Amino acid sequence: MPSLVRLDDPDVRCMGVVLLVAMLLVGALVLEHGFALLPCALCLMQRIWVMVAGIVVAVSLAHDTRQRVYPVLATLAALIGAGFSLRQLWIMAFPDSAPACGADINYLIEVFPAAEVLQAMTFGTGNCADHSAAIPLSALAGFVAIIAWAVWHLHRLSRA
Repeated sequence: MPSLVRLDDPDVRCMGVVLLVAMLLVGALVLEHGFALLPCALCLMQRIWVMVAGIVVAVSLAHDTRQRVYPVLATLAALIGAGFSLRQLWIMAFPDSAPACGADINYLIEVFPAAEVLQAMTFGTGNCADHSAAIPLSALAGFVAIIAWAVWHLHRLSRA
């Protein structure tokens, strides 16, 4: 019986990653709007890098999924995002090392200069230790899945 989905087709592999990115972003929006769980600075950075990886893969779908540059760029975006996930897990594991609790990210964006907002989003704030570990762990799992896809995709391209 023939398979409906051919995993050796680069377009199918890329669509799977775009679907994964969409699921991660929908999950984050459900947590934010459905459960009134405001994202911390590091959560927002993880979202941004999930979107960057998804945009790279979507561009590869529009352009040419057989180009090696796209999985490399998606891996780079996923590695950066994974770094933010690990930073948040570090802050949760060692709250003494967390920066002082400050205002929420919306207030920071409205009031503070862009450099201070970027610093808070890069290094996190004490608010980042208040969330459940499930959020950065699920983001980290998504980043690992994107990296695994990219390695597999590059391997399949080199064999073709």
